[in-house]
Amino acid sequence: MSKSTKKYIRRERIKKGIRKRVNGTADRPRLSVFRSNKEIYAQIINDIDGKTIVAASSRSKDISEAANGKSKSQISKEVGMDLARKAKDAGVEVVVFDRNGYRFQGRVAALAEGAREGGLNF
Repeated sequence: MSKSTKKYIRRERIKKGIRKRVNGTADRPRLSVFRSNKEIYAQIINDIDGKTIVAASSRSKDISEAANGKSKSQISKEVGMDLARKAKDAGVEVVVFDRNGYRFQGRVAALAEGAREGGLNF
């Protein structure tokens, strides 16, 4: 078993533990984060209906154009602010944060900080 496979299995185990406790409802949907080596994605999900309410990523046109010369953490913060703006337009103000098995540091923490600055409460 390679080292990367062990990391993946470890993250999946942590993710299962988090998802036992963190669940999105219509009143308080779940803000889920996915982080790859290059990009970061976030979506707000109503788990009862199984629907994604809003989503944002570093691949969206407006963020990727403004990303020249910025670090991945700065881009993540912009993604969080964009997600918060879209959530406000959709009528969502309070969410529960799902870090998806990643440590709450670096890009994940920057995305959360941007979402809080944009007006989301969690």
